Amino acid sequence: MKAFAYDAAHPLTDFALTLRDLPDPVPGPQDLLVRIEAFALNPVDTKIRQRRGGTADAPVVLGWDAAGIVEAVGAQVQGFAVGDAVYYAGDLNRPGSYARLQAVDHRLVAHKPASLDFADAAALPLTALTAYEAMLERGIVYDADSRVLIIGGAGGVGSMAIQLLKALTPATVIATASRPETVAFAQLMGADHVIGRDVQPELAALGLHDLHAIFSTTHTDAYLPVIPALLRPFGHLMVIDDPAALDILPFKQKALSVHWEFMFAKSINGSRMAEQQAVLRQVAALVDAGTLVSTRTRTLTASVDTLREAHAALEAGALIGKTVMRWD
Repeated sequence: MKAFAYDAAHPLTDFALTLRDLPDPVPGPQDLLVRIEAFALNPVDTKIRQRRGGTADAPVVLGWDAAGIVEAVGAQVQGFAVGDAVYYAGDLNRPGSYARLQAVDHRLVAHKPASLDFADAAALPLTALTAYEAMLERGIVYDADSRVLIIGGAGGVGSMAIQLLKALTPATVIATASRPETVAFAQLMGADHVIGRDVQPELAALGLHDLHAIFSTTHTDAYLPVIPALLRPFGHLMVIDDPAALDILPFKQKALSVHWEFMFAKSINGSRMAEQQAVLRQVAALVDAGTLVSTRTRTLTASVDTLREAHAALEAGALIGKTVMRWD
């Protein structure tokens, strides 16, 4: 099969992904073999490229968002057949989706939304799962008085979090965005209010206080000093980025909860994996009902040059929504 791969971990300045012929993956008894039609890019791709090395005989294949067609079904798989159109986010510890073929545990996979093409579908899985697990799997109850701040509302995860909260809860959703185009995108996703980075005075100007929850998708360390003052007693902070330190001692006086979301925790630990399939089924139903939309904002033909360009944009934090690569 064709795949974009590299041997040694490397920075963007030494971008070393090349298009190679690799052996076709052999699916296990719980696996689907999927012919990938489109794959999306995520910040985790750049982090793994910088940290994880391989060898010439076992190169690293990145990518954790895909949509394609089932080519083979493992002996223990139920609910899928050859020819099914599917989408998924995969497993961090297995070869990724920058490839024409991928073996993936069927418990992480769902049928693609019927109303979307492969490119639009590929933009959804990782960010939808991350947002859903962070906001809706923690036992948090939202009501009409719930006010939720999403830091980074125009990013892949933030834009899905806005949509899911508006679709599945009665909460008021506030998102941060700093440029005219990101403000417009957060509004398009359904945010009730969009504010800049100086969140405390901007929330006060809107008369919004005692937030029920804050979902920090980026720059958590910069916002951490003001978060305890923004949250109401027994409120919640959800985090997905990797601050060097997270001093939450000031959270004690309000008995605030901190939830650190890591979408790959289920597949890495082999725990509750089928829950991700269930979420993707729900997302597909919401998409087909017209309640959710794809956050794909750019589609490129997969090549070394387009991958290098997309990785540079990811590292610069310059992307709005999701960039998708389509096999030519």
